[in-house]
Amino acid sequence: MKIQQQQHTSTLQKAARILLGTFMVFAGIAHLTFQRKAFQAQVPDFLPLPKDFTVVSSGFVEIALGLTLIFWKKQRVNTGLFLALFFILVFPGNIAQYTGHKSAFGLDTDGKRLGRLFLQPVLILWALWSTGALRQLRKSNKLISAPKV
Repeated sequence: MKIQQQQHTSTLQKAARILLGTFMVFAGIAHLTFQRKAFQAQVPDFLPLPKDFTVVSSGFVEIALGLTLIFWKKQRVNTGLFLALFFILVFPGNIAQYTGHKSAFGLDTDGKRLGRLFLQPVLILWALWSTGALRQLRKSNKLISAPKV
C-alpha cells in the first residue's frame, strides 16, 4: 500500500512534531552517552544481540528519526509511520524492564514501571498524529474499504 505524503499539517501538529523530533534526538544522544547503561536495563534478555550494541544501534536510529521528523518535510508521513513502528518494536524492552523489576530512569517501583507502559501508546499516537500519518491512514483505509462501483 503506497501512502501519499500529506503536505499540510496544523501549526499545533508541526510544533508537536518538532518537539517529538527534539525529544528523539536527545534520547538518541542519551543512548550513546550519559544514559547508555540505564538503557541497557530495558533490553530484553531474550534478544540475541549484545545489550550495548542494541542500545547504541537504537540511539542512532532515534537520532536519525528525530532529525528526519524535524527537517525532511516531504517524508513526514513515512517518518511518522516508521517512528510508530519503532515505538512498537522497542515496547518489549519496556515490558522487560517491568517484568524484570529493573530500575532505570527513576522507574524504581513496579508501579512506576507499569505506568511507563502506558506512555508507549501515547508516543505512537503522537508520532502518527503530528506527522499527518494518522489522517493518511484513515484516508487510505476508506479507499481500501470503499465498495467498488
